[in-house]
Order: sequence, then C-alpha cells, then structure tokens
Amino acid sequence: MRVKTGVVRRRRHNKVLKQARGFFSARHKHFRKAKEQLERSLVYAYRDRKNNKRNFRSLWITRINAACRLNGISYSQLIHGLNKAGIGIDRKVLADLAMNEPESFAQIAEQAKKAIA
Repeated sequence: MRVKTGVVRRRRHNKVLKQARGFFSARHKHFRKAKEQLERSLVYAYRDRKNNKRNFRSLWITRINAACRLNGISYSQLIHGLNKAGIGIDRKVLADLAMNEPESFAQIAEQAKKAIA
C-alpha cells in the first residue's frame, strides 16, 4: 500500500528548517544538512547550559577571593569562617557584595575572622 506523506513531511521539514535559521551555508537551506547540524547544536546547547553554571561559580569565587585578599583573609578561610559562624550566604550573593558593597563584605569578613579565632 502506498503512503503519501506530503503534508506531514513538509511540516516536519519546515519545523527543522525554522530551527536552523541563522546556520551557515547549506545548513539552513537543505533539510538533511540542517537536521544534522541541528542535532549537533542541541547537544552543544545542553552541554553549555551545564558549563555556564560552572563558569559563573568560578567567576564568583574569583571575585570573592580578590575581595578577601583586600580584607586580609584567604578565600578558603572566609568560607570556613562563614560555616563556623553559621552565616549561610551563597557565593553569588557574596560576589555581588564584594563588587557593589565592599563595606558590607568587610563586615562579613570580620565575622568570619572572629569565628575562626
């Protein structure tokens, strides 16, 4: 029995080609090339959503460490002191404080120093 897939196939192809907009050369024009590139691109997107979280955490730690050094304490000592003092501030907030409110960060660093000593 013959199966005609004209409408279904056209919709499926158009869906892929719509997602492939902006790709280079034949990768946004031809269905097969577009589909291959789209599968690869979705893999990259999934991977990089995870990597993005890693990159931001690394950036926050770098900023916190720089602010710690200005306050005479190392990053690891600060985190240890915060845990001992029972201060539950995450690295994102600490990095924001270090960048935008150095006075507040200095107070937190002092509390961490006291908790260690």
